[in-house]
Amino acid sequence: MNGERFSAPGRPAARPYPQGDVKLDAARAAEEMKRFLELAIREMGLALEYDISASGDSAETEIVIAFRGEDEALLLERNAELLLALEHIAHRWLRLDPRMHDRVRFDCGDYRSTRLEELKLSARVAAQRVRETGQAFRFNPMSSRERRVVHLELNGAPGVRTVSEGAGDRRQLVVYPLKQNDASGRPR
Repeated sequence: MNGERFSAPGRPAARPYPQGDVKLDAARAAEEMKRFLELAIREMGLALEYDISASGDSAETEIVIAFRGEDEALLLERNAELLLALEHIAHRWLRLDPRMHDRVRFDCGDYRSTRLEELKLSARVAAQRVRETGQAFRFNPMSSRERRVVHLELNGAPGVRTVSEGAGDRRQLVVYPLKQNDASGRPR
């Protein structure tokens, strides 16, 4: 392949993601989300409404699309599989740099915000257990986004470090105790 980018006949080659700082144009993203959601909801025959809100400063803008309506249960079935799939397609629709995926998120019935708080609490409890027992704690397999939440929650937490292990959908986050410092003051 030699670094070449291939595409289907009649379609332009995919552009590489820009290097360096990336910014989210919140106004453009919100307009594109409206176009995407009107099409997706209509074609899927879902009885849903949504609100798009933006928060944060221009450098850290976050866009949240909150769904409500008769088909909320469909979005939330099987650990919100449809909600997350729609979000993934929306990221592709917007052609978002992967570093921006956390800035555009879908929620329904506060599922995502509740899950976020559960993950943070689980991370803190696991870290405390590791500090008390000196034994590693292994979470069940979880998505890269959920592992990232736990990594960030425990980043800099005293006495523990986190590592992702495994591959694919079996990838797990493990919380390890920090080893005692040697004579030089560095962790072993």
